[in-house]
Amino acid sequence: MISSSLEAPKYQQVFDSLRREILSGRYRPGEKLPSEADLVKRFGASRITIGRAVRELREQDLIDRRAGSGTYVRSAKSSGLTFGLLIPNLGQTDIFEPMCQGMADASQGGRHALLWGYAEETPSRNEQAWRLCQQYVERGVSGVFFAPLELAAEDAQANRRVAIALDKARIPMVLLDRCYLPYPHRSRYDLVGIDNRRAGYLITEHLLQVGSRRIAFVAYPHSASTVEARIAGYREALFFHDIPFERSLVRRFDVGDREAVRQFMEGELPEALICANDHAAGKLMHALLALGYRIPDQVRIAGIDNAPYSSLLPVPLTTVHQPSREIGMTAMGVMLDRLARPAMPTRDVFLAAKLVVRDSCGASNVQAPTAEESIA
Repeated sequence: MISSSLEAPKYQQVFDSLRREILSGRYRPGEKLPSEADLVKRFGASRITIGRAVRELREQDLIDRRAGSGTYVRSAKSSGLTFGLLIPNLGQTDIFEPMCQGMADASQGGRHALLWGYAEETPSRNEQAWRLCQQYVERGVSGVFFAPLELAAEDAQANRRVAIALDKARIPMVLLDRCYLPYPHRSRYDLVGIDNRRAGYLITEHLLQVGSRRIAFVAYPHSASTVEARIAGYREALFFHDIPFERSLVRRFDVGDREAVRQFMEGELPEALICANDHAAGKLMHALLALGYRIPDQVRIAGIDNAPYSSLLPVPLTTVHQPSREIGMTAMGVMLDRLARPAMPTRDVFLAAKLVVRDSCGASNVQAPTAEESIA
């Protein structure tokens, strides 16, 4: 959701609103705009104010005035809108590149441009995010797709800094995959991803169905709000199946540290391990195998995301598929909706997640339900 435009002159508010609607496709090329009398009623403004806004639209070659007929939208400019991608972890995680591809491929985004900013020689991810944000503000982009930072204690402050700067510049923002506030709190920006609570429920229920009872959930320290939502789904599945929740079975540590893994396994004796994502599951799997554990005979393991390498691990990984490309396509539509209707309520847009059963859970012959079938 974009910030309030009360600070701007009334004619500027009218101009901005009509310009967004034209560029987002709400008013198509050749379509007649409402009359000035109708715009006076809609915006609660004077004819002089509406007239000034309409003149500015004409000066920017967005509309044509036809004597005796009305005002019509001109053919869309080839450049369309420009959107900034603010994804500091791009190229370092498994889900964001296909999301960007989905945005580029989205049919409704075909005439718009994605700006891949570059922050050279930045000392940290936080500084990189801030410099990218400044670039987009200076260029006056039409909107920003933002994947909030995670895995460091100072990331929360960096994420808020970005949000405040974009608000001040009156640039709308759509969040990808996660909110920057801790679960279950929500910011006032649109978000597109999967229902992470349901994903946690889905993978936990599957492990319960194949016979596991002592199920642990492990993650990296300072993980994103999505991980907290997945843990909430894990706890809900245990509750629904009358399995007591043990706080000691939820652990955040370096899952690639063999000694830490050994101490956890010997101290808690889990029968199955759910990892917050496939990257953690891959590192944990290698640590377990190095320690002599047999997967899935001695311990089952599962992840979430369905990363491209998940089927290529030493033991092919059971996981929950996150439709990253489709998330990107949907995010483009949400951004255009926000530009066309800036006052509409904040939205969470969740795409369905599907269980992918492989060898690591010891039940590759089990039919994998969708999230909806599992919880219906």
